Amino acid sequence: MPPGSRFTNPAQWALTSFALSVMVSRGMAGPLSCCVGSGAAGGRRRWMRTWARERGGLAMGEPERLIPLHGGYRKLKSFQLAQLIYDVTARFCDLYVGKRSRTHDQMVQAARSGVQNIAEGSQASGTSKKTEIKLTGVARSSLEELRLDYEDYLRQRGLEQWPPGHPALMRFKARRCATLEQVQAWVQQERQLARTNTDGRGRPRTKGSVKVGGSPCGSVPCAQMVANAALSLLNLCCHLLDRQLGAQAEAFETEGGFTERLYRVRSRRRGRGTQA
Repeated sequence: MPPGSRFTNPAQWALTSFALSVMVSRGMAGPLSCCVGSGAAGGRRRWMRTWARERGGLAMGEPERLIPLHGGYRKLKSFQLAQLIYDVTARFCDLYVGKRSRTHDQMVQAARSGVQNIAEGSQASGTSKKTEIKLTGVARSSLEELRLDYEDYLRQRGLEQWPPGHPALMRFKARRCATLEQVQAWVQQERQLARTNTDGRGRPRTKGSVKVGGSPCGSVPCAQMVANAALSLLNLCCHLLDRQLGAQAEAFETEGGFTERLYRVRSRRRGRGTQA
């Protein structure tokens, strides 16, 4: 273990260093730094300091890079969720929101903004931490706007916004949908469950609450199911982006920006030239 390390177990340090070096080699260290601090704030800071040393090569005696590895956004969970939200929103608006409505364009553009700004911020992180933080914040704000649009859609049409523990929503979360087709399959499953739990006139056969493995009470409009599913995805994505922003801010405090890195690298080069 390096001097001053807070790790008390050599095996833990070795495993941590290996995991971080793998992320660095794949260009994932910067974007995925939000995932290594899920514990207390103090533990997250220690992880970030370790990550910063590994990323710059300082722990292994390597020179600091002027432009560090960056752009691993496709493996970010926040990016993957934002893409799914974009696909779901585009389909939702085509089916349930008038194409000539201003809301249609605003919802689709807000979803697109979430995806594009996560990607652009990750790619820009090599030369500007300020731009990375700013664009990640824009993505977070766009998805918050979209979340409000879905809530407005349900409220204005008298449709229920499901609580997190709603049986149908629990089944949706258990499926861990990654594509639009998987979300559509969940909707079809819920419609089938509703049909099997109603009589010939569409009235529910049973009353009371239903377990996660059971069927919902009565039929539910598809628009309501999709809107609640989208809200569930948005809640998770916004949470991940909040953590991502926190990690980016802490990385900036630890490493500084591109100008500071440029000065360090240039000073090291001048020092070598003087010694030669």
